[in-house]
Amino acid sequence: MNYSIIRYILGWVLTLESIFMLLPCVVAVIYQESAGYSFLIVALICFVLGTLIIRKKPKNQVYFAREGFVTVALSWIVMSFFGALPFVINGDIPNVINALFEVISGFTTTGASILTDVEALNRCSLFWRSFTHWIGGMGVFVFLLAILPMAGGYNMHLMRAESPGPSVGKLVPRVKDTAKILYLIYIVMTVIEIILLLAAGMPVFDSFTTAFGTAGTGGFGVKNSSMADYSAQIQWIVTIFMILFGVNFNAYYILLGRHKGNVFKMEELRWYFGIIAVSIGIITFNISGMFENIFTSLRHSAFQVASIITTTGFATTDFDQWPQLSKTLLVILMFIGACAGSTGGGIKVSRIVILFKTVKQEMGYFVHPRSVKVIKMDDKALDKDTVRSVSAFLVTYVIIFGVSMTILAFDNLDMTSNFTAIAATFNNIGPGLELVGPTGNFSMFSPLAKCVLMFDMLAGRLELYPVLLLFTPSVWKRK
Repeated sequence: MNYSIIRYILGWVLTLESIFMLLPCVVAVIYQESAGYSFLIVALICFVLGTLIIRKKPKNQVYFAREGFVTVALSWIVMSFFGALPFVINGDIPNVINALFEVISGFTTTGASILTDVEALNRCSLFWRSFTHWIGGMGVFVFLLAILPMAGGYNMHLMRAESPGPSVGKLVPRVKDTAKILYLIYIVMTVIEIILLLAAGMPVFDSFTTAFGTAGTGGFGVKNSSMADYSAQIQWIVTIFMILFGVNFNAYYILLGRHKGNVFKMEELRWYFGIIAVSIGIITFNISGMFENIFTSLRHSAFQVASIITTTGFATTDFDQWPQLSKTLLVILMFIGACAGSTGGGIKVSRIVILFKTVKQEMGYFVHPRSVKVIKMDDKALDKDTVRSVSAFLVTYVIIFGVSMTILAFDNLDMTSNFTAIAATFNNIGPGLELVGPTGNFSMFSPLAKCVLMFDMLAGRLELYPVLLLFTPSVWKRK
């Protein structure tokens, strides 16, 4: 293990976080809130620690997969710890466990909250909550790789550890240029959404925080009613952008290039939009009797399907009151998630498609034992390592889910609440059903249960293995 490079990168992460924390300070100045001093204090602490750490460059700047995975996991934990301190200092969330839960939920773009009254928070704190979604959506390391002179050929280990999906590739030969392209697309889409929300009559502060939550597919709202109090026009804008941010960002890069037609060859994209269309259709008719007309039913159905499959977590209505068929579909969508290479969470559409094709292949062997069948995606044969990794991911996923369920059972809450609480945190969604539904929160869980859910949020966002490797003794051995 190359400890010096891990230390060095952690220093840059702290320095970067100190710069990010200046934004809520600006918000505090605009709204004349004294709570902004807490962000300034922590920003100074992060900056001093970060600059002290990065002053000494490591002699050996070579790092491999294990260093990349461990660095990413440790960075998200360190970033969350310091990101939670302002809430404790200014008294908005005085309990350390609760503050850490809220910030981890923010950075991992989960959107699960322990707050019973969101509107009681200072504007600077509300801004920071939503901005953590935007930071975590594309990933702090993608940003880091885009702006910092890191050790070139090894950067892919960091990007693979942080980026969602069964495999990660470079859009262009250099990782640094790939990171720049991804963040440029991310920023442009965020700005477009802010402009459209402002044009639709949403207040400036709400437009920025909503766009941050949508872009990061996080879902922290600035109102207790989430998105229910906004106009139908605003809800449709957010619906569309939630779906767009759930798309693999490679698709946008292809659209900007010469071979635009290749987007339609992306099998995952076709499945993604197909699942959304079918789900909206079924739920619209299933809830049609609950609203004044079919168009209102369509709006709420489209919004919630987009919110759940992209793992954003915004809500326009209490879908916990919907019929069982609609709630069942939404729970299934929680597990499916968005596309690989998007800002969304969940298992990912591509993995679901590969798993179905693997099952189909195995069933084919029973009929034709000597046949040779190849699993393909986008008309390209998948290598055995990718198929194996998807199967291993699912097994690991189920084990962690089962262990989490067992520990949460000690709180003696109902099974639906426990099950959907884990589904909502592990898949980085936010709201579940019953006690953790769109009108509820996670405050009733014990400190132990909250720690389990925080682990699930981090494991879900970082695709399981970076977090699990922290508990593997052999990883920490020096080379």
